[in-house]
Amino acid sequence: QVQLVESGGGLVQPGGSLRLSCAASGFHFSWYAMNWYRQAPGKERELVARISSDGLGINYADSVKGRFTISRDNAKATVYLQMDNLKPEDTAVYYCHTNRGIDYWGTGTLVTISS
Repeated sequence: QVQLVESGGGLVQPGGSLRLSCAASGFHFSWYAMNWYRQAPGKERELVARISSDGLGINYADSVKGRFTISRDNAKATVYLQMDNLKPEDTAVYYCHTNRGIDYWGTGTLVTISS
């Protein structure tokens, strides 16, 4: 069965950094693009970043471009999201996602940016 397990969330001050990890299992990880989404309370879930199966194709939401970096290690079946210069509006639950004909989601990791 497919499993996506996020980790690395926490509380950080504005301007700080966090690195999120998503450990994948139950499918051929290297064949699939991976995505990071986030959802703030009362708001719709939004796509933050995506990375192609080989790691060469990368896209970011305009709101995080220049601050966040997505990467993957296919040997470890893990995708990462390095988040720098965090802002209060980045506060959300962050979810790892992939699609294999249907959507698969992790259970999320909470990121809170506050003084």
